[in-house]
Amino acid sequence: MFAVIKTGGKQYRVAANDVIKVEKVAGEAGDVVEFAEVLIVGEGENATVGAPRVEGAVVTAEVVEQGRAKKVIAFKKRRRQNSKRTRGHRQELTTIRISEILTGGAKPSAKAKAAPKKAAPKAEAAE
Repeated sequence: MFAVIKTGGKQYRVAANDVIKVEKVAGEAGDVVEFAEVLIVGEGENATVGAPRVEGAVVTAEVVEQGRAKKVIAFKKRRRQNSKRTRGHRQELTTIRISEILTGGAKPSAKAKAAPKKAAPKAEAAE
């Protein structure tokens, strides 16, 4: 089963266990995020196309890491004017792993909802 989700002004075709990079999504590594803007969901000819969204469809994903893309250089030069300008931009990205594609208003499974527990900080040894 696949789905087409919309996030960050772009559309992505995803399936379970896919790892993709999308524009920044709030959350830390290990957090579970939900994408409610599902445009298409299904398999082969049995795909359901939303108008504009598929009602009751949700895609859940786990945040793998937060990062940044490679730098893009924007260089502008005006000939014979001794004028030039260089600007750089690094887009913030989030790497996510698709957990489940849910339809018909189904709820995420318990394992997808449960965030991994972080290890408690070690106590300093008393002297």
